[in-house]
Amino acid sequence: MATGGVASVEVENREWYVASYAPTGIPNSEHLKQRTVSLSLREDSIPDGHVTFQVLYVSIDPYVRTQLSGLDDGLSLPQIPLGQVIRALGMGKVIQSKDTKFSEGDIVLSRICPVSEFGVMPSNLLQKITPAIGIALPDYLSCLGMPGITAWVGIEKIGNAKAGSNVYISAAAGGVGIIAGQLAKVKGCRVVGSVGSDDKVKLLKEECGYDDAFNYRVETDYDAALTKYFPNGIDVYFDNVGGKMLEAVLNHVNHGARIALCGMISEYNKVWTEREGVRNLLNMVGKEVMMKGFMVGSYYNHFEEFIKEMEVYLKEGKIKSKHKIYNGIESFLESLASLFSSSNVGKVILQVTP
Repeated sequence: MATGGVASVEVENREWYVASYAPTGIPNSEHLKQRTVSLSLREDSIPDGHVTFQVLYVSIDPYVRTQLSGLDDGLSLPQIPLGQVIRALGMGKVIQSKDTKFSEGDIVLSRICPVSEFGVMPSNLLQKITPAIGIALPDYLSCLGMPGITAWVGIEKIGNAKAGSNVYISAAAGGVGIIAGQLAKVKGCRVVGSVGSDDKVKLLKEECGYDDAFNYRVETDYDAALTKYFPNGIDVYFDNVGGKMLEAVLNHVNHGARIALCGMISEYNKVWTEREGVRNLLNMVGKEVMMKGFMVGSYYNHFEEFIKEMEVYLKEGKIKSKHKIYNGIESFLESLASLFSSSNVGKVILQVTP
């Protein structure tokens, strides 16, 4: 239990909430707003079985966009009620605890952390982590967090990537894609990624070990690009994009190919009737292709297996993390919008507290 300092006062807590839904386009300051509320950090103000914490980092992920549309569509995630605080994967430091399993100073993770400077949550919704030597805290929101296990599930459990497989990753420099490609390389695959800038092409090839990469804004004929980069066809496709890219991939899959549908960021800001259709699904029949969509929460029973494997790769330098850090709670809207601009490399993270 904390007895002094910040825990003995009432703080002004800045938080982001949903003012109105954005069914199309990128949410802006009309939809998402910041407000300041008073929050008591005194021990006697905390309910039993709860923990008060200072938010350190918030993970900025595309799936949050789908909870801001006001539509029951796509990922089928519950919409955040109007007027309520936005929640995301986040990390904090315990200030006060009414649970003996947590103490002042503990670092905790939550998949429903408030996008705010402080939080009070039931302890059963928090996971305590003990940071390993040589592993930075943001890695627990990227390589060792939701993006990491998402990439691992798509490559390992669904893609079943084996040495010699031809693997294609779209949005390959994003928070999930950049890990998925490196995992495939560790397993001995030939890996090609598509990205939105020449600088990202260079990054994937020179720093992340990709065999090749292309800029989809330059090579806009996706069918021609995949003919060029996959002369022997595609065995595993990790799809972060959907739309026209998924359609092009289906013209290049090998017999028995596996497609892991992780996300479709090209379509998130549109209502379903405006999204790109896929016209060549018949290719899946003739080539007996397995295409599976997945929500990573369904695979958390594999989390310990994933952590053991990934920590070894990080410590051995086989996988490198890349983060784009936005500073201050006031930067949340900017950081969310950046996901749709191709301006970031790696995992987008909001650092709330220095």
